[in-house]
Amino acid sequence: QVHVVESGGGLVQPGGSLRLSCEISGVTFDYYAIGWFRQAPGKEREGVSCISVADGSTFYADSVKGRFTISRDDAKNTVYLQMNTLKPEDTAVYFCGVEGRWVNADLFCLRGPLGVNDYWGHGTQVTVSS
Repeated sequence: QVHVVESGGGLVQPGGSLRLSCEISGVTFDYYAIGWFRQAPGKEREGVSCISVADGSTFYADSVKGRFTISRDDAKNTVYLQMNTLKPEDTAVYFCGVEGRWVNADLFCLRGPLGVNDYWGHGTQVTVSS
């Protein structure tokens, strides 16, 4: 069974930084993608940044390019999202999702999982406010 646990959210002032962590266990897929998605109140879920283990590709939403960085530590089974220069519009619940299939990062982030073989954490709140 795949387990996904996010951590690292919190309250930060505009211009500040946070690092989110996504610890994943129980993965037995040969190919999979991992992504950070966020959802703000009254808004649809947005793919923020994704990484494909299948082809090594990464994706960043235009709204976070140059500010956020996704990375993996395979020894710790953890994916990180380093968020710099945070803005109030980054406020949302951030979810980490894993899907077991061959898919590139762009497709996974832009279209989301197929809903057949995906696993999610409970989310971590990020609030950017002065």
